[in-house]
Amino acid sequence: MKYWLLKSEPEKYSIQKFQTDGHTFWDGVRNYQARNNLQAMKTGDLCLYYHSNEGKEIVGMARVIREAYPDPTTEDPAWVVVDVEFVEIFPKTLTLAQLKAHPVLKDMALVKNSRLSVLPVTPLEFDLVVQLTQA
Repeated sequence: MKYWLLKSEPEKYSIQKFQTDGHTFWDGVRNYQARNNLQAMKTGDLCLYYHSNEGKEIVGMARVIREAYPDPTTEDPAWVVVDVEFVEIFPKTLTLAQLKAHPVLKDMALVKNSRLSVLPVTPLEFDLVVQLTQA
């Protein structure tokens, strides 16, 4: 199993909207590196859900339920989506400032390359984030 981080602007698609929907396809990725990350996702992989722009915090978790397929929102064959299902809203959020200040999490891809909307997360980072958001 691999771990990922998905970024969404809360005013466009918040974790609360995702919870209501239950599942969705992850579209709108128009960066080749982020697209490659989508293509690497496998069914069952877990994803941290990050509110970007407003909030700048990890707020919950999703699970990949369908691997990459052509993005139905564009005719350009270069782009793909994956289907994800809602798993949980974390009891406590973890802000970008907290990540930057943490001795282990300061090296996360999110901190080092914050422009990408789909990022890999190491197993250690994932476990630590989940632990810190449950307290």
